Amino acid sequence: MPRKDLFHDAVRNALIKDGWTITADPFRVEFGGMDFYIDLGAERLIKAEKDGRKIAVEIKGFVSPSFISEFHTAIGQFMNYRLALSQKEPEREIYLAVPEDIFDSFFETPFGLLAITEYKLKLLIYDEKKEVIIKWIE
Repeated sequence: MPRKDLFHDAVRNALIKDGWTITADPFRVEFGGMDFYIDLGAERLIKAEKDGRKIAVEIKGFVSPSFISEFHTAIGQFMNYRLALSQKEPEREIYLAVPEDIFDSFFETPFGLLAITEYKLKLLIYDEKKEVIIKWIE
């Protein structure tokens, strides 16, 4: 079983406050002989004409001394998880959860913006102290 990220509980609580139901912690996906453990699985019932919306969330705190190494790991995990989900649960969207200060200082730079576009990243920006979701990037 994988180790929880430093801000795991903060993001979990933020999702609950935002109306999500946590359905898996961690969310296990098996595909092609590999087991993947995404930090959280969540569902939200939408009261309009849609069924439910399902997401998986990979939480990153970017607290390592080597920021770029942690970024490489996060992107690799995100891409692999998205690939496995596309085969096993194509209706489930995957999000990379990042702290607000990291979003502001890295993901809004020219390189960060290009990474979001090129890698088709879906981001969940959170405040780890208030345990709230600040923004969703689709």
